[in-house]
Amino acid sequence: MKEIKWGIIGCGNVTEVKSGPAFNKVKNSSLVAVMRRDGARAKDYASRHHVPKWYDDAMALINDKDVNAIYIATPPSSHESYALAAFQAGKPVYVEKPMTLNYSSALNMVKAANETNMKLCVAHYRRGQPYFNKIKQIIDDKIIGEIRFANLAFYKKQLSKEALELTGNKWRVDAGVSGGGLFHDLAPHQLDLMYYFFGQADYAKGVAINQSRFYNADDAVAGNIVFKNGILFNGLWSFSVSKDDEKDVCEIVGSEGSISFSVFNEQKIFLNRNGTTEVISFTPPQHVQQPLIEKVVDYFLDKGPNPSSGSDGAEVMHLLDAFTQP
Repeated sequence: MKEIKWGIIGCGNVTEVKSGPAFNKVKNSSLVAVMRRDGARAKDYASRHHVPKWYDDAMALINDKDVNAIYIATPPSSHESYALAAFQAGKPVYVEKPMTLNYSSALNMVKAANETNMKLCVAHYRRGQPYFNKIKQIIDDKIIGEIRFANLAFYKKQLSKEALELTGNKWRVDAGVSGGGLFHDLAPHQLDLMYYFFGQADYAKGVAINQSRFYNADDAVAGNIVFKNGILFNGLWSFSVSKDDEKDVCEIVGSEGSISFSVFNEQKIFLNRNGTTEVISFTPPQHVQQPLIEKVVDYFLDKGPNPSSGSDGAEVMHLLDAFTQP
């Protein structure tokens, strides 16, 4: 292959700005087809984004001879089946997070990719952004010494009844479709960063409960990880606090200083050393997935390593399960 010609399965909200336009802005890449079960919406998306083809059937897109790579952007419950179909058609896959419903399903996807000799990447796109790579550099260069532990606190206000009725939110709190509640939608980004920063986990355990009983999924999760290098992680997620108590902060403490930052809000790193605080600021890219998509395209064209492998994605699913499964 000299050019990656993408087909998107599930051209919903995440593809409007975060990812979709980037496929045409990356070198040796173009978006040639999109699919959505609602054909009218697929046609509308194709028209607005100048995509040559649209479908209301996923298999028709997968089998399109003009498509040589598949981006799966549907809810998690269909990720495995679409990925396996793409592999059987001889096409590599870039799949949205969470990778799938659970660790077992993730391992099936990795196994299928290996058995068909197909490439698999997971859309943990923060790995590609300069902001998060600066944090990794600070860690790797031991600017704050040897890392001792990381604390993460993520609190969000409860969804309103009106918000819960929106199609884009309903599936996120349906465990049969999403794998769990809002934790499964958002925590993969955070846990993948911890894995990206610190490596393999040696131990992971947590607890998940439904405190508000507002919907049929857990809305509070606490978890601990001991990484193989001895670094400790503590995380707490709550999705039923007041607006005034919302929080998004991760603190990484080393032997010679610390850093704190937000995963979803302003891209500022607070570097604390020797009694002073330095603020390092970044501007998010217009299309937040574009830096990772560039690396995925290079990987699919045999020009670079896998930037976010299926095995990495499976490890994140393992952590999600460890935190939420009895």
